Amino acid sequence: MRRSLRSHVWKFIIRKMYKEKRMTIAEIRTQDVNAAKFAGRFPKDVEIEHINIDGIAAAWIRPAGADKTKALLHIHGGGYVTGSIASYTRMCILMAQTLKVNVLLPAYRLAPEHPFPAAVDDVLKIYRWLLRQGYQSKDILISGDSAGGGLCVAAVIALRDQGDALPAAVICLSPWADLTLQGQSHVTRFKSEAMLNTETLREWALAYTNKENLGNPLVSPTFADFHDFPPLLIQVSGNEVLLDDAIALAEKAESAGVEVSLKIWDGLWHVWQIVGDALPESKMAFEEVEVFVRPHLYS
Repeated sequence: MRRSLRSHVWKFIIRKMYKEKRMTIAEIRTQDVNAAKFAGRFPKDVEIEHINIDGIAAAWIRPAGADKTKALLHIHGGGYVTGSIASYTRMCILMAQTLKVNVLLPAYRLAPEHPFPAAVDDVLKIYRWLLRQGYQSKDILISGDSAGGGLCVAAVIALRDQGDALPAAVICLSPWADLTLQGQSHVTRFKSEAMLNTETLREWALAYTNKENLGNPLVSPTFADFHDFPPLLIQVSGNEVLLDDAIALAEKAESAGVEVSLKIWDGLWHVWQIVGDALPESKMAFEEVEVFVRPHLYS
């Protein structure tokens, strides 16, 4: 599919901001904060409510006309070391508007200050809080991008193993699902990758957990057992170094009998959806998500 002119402009900007720089965790956190300041005004018909859930900051994003009986829990990316509510609000607004559901966006604890399993524990706490609010598991979706994609899968595996009722479906956007970095796309997509640097990913992985634990299924869910896992949608760019993470995750889940839809988009970059309504391909991606989740959310 031919990509929009905006996508080419954004890809150039993303490469200049991320791929061509090597930043410390502190520097990339500062850039994250600064980028959030330029998000612009949010739509007037979207309510954003900041709340605290058992010590975890979170934001409800409620678009006009949303089905109040449904909820989507989105786990943001950032390599487990960065990312925030502010920097992911615009993406979650477009996702909420397109899916017509309220989105809950939490700020889980980050490494290296809070290494594994802090992030997993926070996602479990938030999901169980949703159940206590009266949401049925069949009315909840869980999504995540990049590290948040791997994290949301790990959390659902933990929920399954601990006997909790599972969400209706799981959505992964460019998931970082193998922190051992074994995927060949780290080599084959090195030149076409516009954002990520594999050596930086290695640093972040070791900030999240120790080397001996990188193959833990709750750290790298490509090593997990996917029996009784909910329907899974994965979107990824064919140009990114995490392409093989997405493919491996899809193949592992499908081999366990999970309903899996793997969508590979060419000509884009890692988590292109993050720019929200500034890019037509973001809207198209969430329309694809809506088509996948609707039969599971309204069955």
